[in-house]
Amino acid sequence: MKLPVIKHLTAFIAENDEDFVIETIETLEALTEVPSLKDEELDVIGELISNMYGALEVQKSIKEGVPQKEALNSFMKRVLGSIDK
Repeated sequence: MKLPVIKHLTAFIAENDEDFVIETIETLEALTEVPSLKDEELDVIGELISNMYGALEVQKSIKEGVPQKEALNSFMKRVLGSIDK
């Protein structure tokens, strides 16, 4: 996950609508079923999907009243904490 990408996507969601991101996730998930995709291509799609899910989580926190910077930092701490375990 890349914090700058999540931050950018969070801004996109705030300016537009989270439905765009949700529909994009669904499209990318459908693409993972293409049998001819290489592992590297699947890795890129997976990274995009995880960043989009991350942005949705951050946006949810922001809607609940958490300041953006705090929401981003909290999310990344949770991600890094889950990786360490």
